[in-house]
Amino acid sequence: MNKSISTTLKGFMPILDWLPNYKKTDLQGDLSAGLTVGIMLIPQGMAYAMLAGLEPIHGLYAVTVPLLLYAIFGTSRQLAVGPVAMVSLLTAAGIAGLNPESPEQYLVYALSLAFMVGLIQFGMGMLRLGFVVNFLSHPVINGFTSAAAIIIGLSQVKHLLRINLPNSEHIQEMFVAIWQNIGDIHWITFAIGIIGIIIIKYGKKIHKSFPAPLVAVIIGIALVSGFDLTSMGVKIVGDVPSGLPSFSSPSFDMGVWRSLVPIALTISLVGFAESFAVAKTIQAKHKNYKLDANQELIGLGMANFGAAFFKGYPVTGGFSRTAVNNEAGAKTTMASIISAVLIVLTLLFFTGLFYNLPSAILAAVVLVAVSGLIDFKEPMHLWKKDKADFAMLIATFLITLTLGIEIGIIAGMVLSLLVVIYRASTPHMAQLGRVPGTNIFRNIARFPDLESRKDLLMVRIDGPIYFANVEYIKNKIDKWIEEKDEKVKMIVFNMESVTNLDSTGAHELNEWILSWRKNGVDVCMSSIKGPVRDVLNRWAILECIGGDHIFLDDNLALSAFDNDIDQDLFEKYYPYASQTNK
Repeated sequence: MNKSISTTLKGFMPILDWLPNYKKTDLQGDLSAGLTVGIMLIPQGMAYAMLAGLEPIHGLYAVTVPLLLYAIFGTSRQLAVGPVAMVSLLTAAGIAGLNPESPEQYLVYALSLAFMVGLIQFGMGMLRLGFVVNFLSHPVINGFTSAAAIIIGLSQVKHLLRINLPNSEHIQEMFVAIWQNIGDIHWITFAIGIIGIIIIKYGKKIHKSFPAPLVAVIIGIALVSGFDLTSMGVKIVGDVPSGLPSFSSPSFDMGVWRSLVPIALTISLVGFAESFAVAKTIQAKHKNYKLDANQELIGLGMANFGAAFFKGYPVTGGFSRTAVNNEAGAKTTMASIISAVLIVLTLLFFTGLFYNLPSAILAAVVLVAVSGLIDFKEPMHLWKKDKADFAMLIATFLITLTLGIEIGIIAGMVLSLLVVIYRASTPHMAQLGRVPGTNIFRNIARFPDLESRKDLLMVRIDGPIYFANVEYIKNKIDKWIEEKDEKVKMIVFNMESVTNLDSTGAHELNEWILSWRKNGVDVCMSSIKGPVRDVLNRWAILECIGGDHIFLDDNLALSAFDNDIDQDLFEKYYPYASQTNK
């Protein structure tokens, strides 16, 4: 019983699983990653809060308690939770429609939105609805991740070059803006960014545990401080507000909730899809732990509860920070705890240390990190192996690049769902023929020189027979009947690969049997699985087809067609046929 309770607790709070077994060797990577991401979170949190229409300080509040809660309840060991550009934009758009009368009311709406997102995600996790991510196939995740990495990378160009660029998730708008402003490059800022990229990119070659991003941050601060580069136009982080978040309360007014439901659902689903996509991508590189989609929903839900009650706003897993977290050496969610602790300490005591941090260094950290998320090999591999998956990858990639991250992830889910529906509605079917000199039957389209009779059609359906594919199955069989040189006298249904029949499938199968027999074509079945036989019996199809038309295998069916079957031997080995006659 105690073991059962322990297992349940570890499932609900994954930190109880890895923390007791925490290795000292992991601390170096977690410390480096935690500090690096913590430093990133300060300017990013402030910027994203402003994007959401809030005071900058609320972006920092959103990366304290929420980070700690996700570290306790989440299953990804590298996912960095906090404000992201997409959710910030959605938050601003959703609240603007309510026409808040004051900044205080705006904040209450933001807190309420965070609470609703937390409630939806937590509820989905408890109800085991994490399967929604199954509609994100690997090609979709790959295409979406690569496109999102490019968009995020381009968003950092304005900090790397210090040129004016719009906040956009559309690559075409970004390229036009870069082209129009390319002449305004601030070369000193660009040089600092390049130095940062070189340090981060090649620092790991000095030693595997070398904290390259952290070193780049320190060198960037040193250069600005030592050479007074701010006077030459280098943009820095500047003043960081201080103070810890106090307890807050969202609104529980049903009128407000009704107005926020659409945007809350959008943020819940899109935020989870984005978060799980990047978590899955990073987990595939480590493979030393398992992701649980339902527990991820619970973890993100708890993080949003934390944002709601400590003056934050909706959060989710971010691409850029997660990539940085992974590249900086994060081994466990201890890195997130370290990031949260660093931000708390910074808010209390150390805001002045980051005053001279160049924005170009932070851009360099992000650019190097997201470059690792762009996968060139997978599209080439799919082009050679699976053209359909390649097309799905490219479609998701282009939609995300041109229409934005939100539409990209939704389009990817829709594409995945359409592919599932298409494949389910077009099951593989085969005409069977006998291998000469044996009682083995194979697909005549794959094996040459098989024996097949012109007046007999042996069909194998590889999959269920149900509402989505009955029309396809019937049309395929009718086509094969028409292609025969002689009139078909018997159709043999090999049922060994049929896994299930629904009511539509059963009804249609019964109609086919009656129609074919009316037209002088007899029908029999072979190799029926037990569960399928139960369904056939329940819908009286066995009675319709007749016990003497049900066979153990294709050879017995063919022998019966040739009128040379030993009926006593048949009933001995397949007595269900005689039972059906009764």
